[in-house]
Amino acid sequence: MKNLLCILVASLAPGLLSVPVSAERIAIEQPTLASDLPRPARGSTMAAVESKFGAPEVRHPAVGVPPITRWEYPRIVVVFEHDRVIHAVVKR
Repeated sequence: MKNLLCILVASLAPGLLSVPVSAERIAIEQPTLASDLPRPARGSTMAAVESKFGAPEVRHPAVGVPPITRWEYPRIVVVFEHDRVIHAVVKR
């Protein structure tokens, strides 16, 4: 049985070594880290955010109680409760 296994391995080995192998190189762009983008500080007012970052591309109206407002900039989204920043997140 051991001899049969050795013969089988010996007969298959050259075929395994001659199998064509290929590889593809993929370049991946290094993403900008979220920590590298300037964002308004938590607690900043709407006026302070607009003064520092300019007018947002989109101003979503306030919803709910307490009122939650969302402003969208090219790379970040700022979420306000009343007129204060509660979150500033980087867009994907």
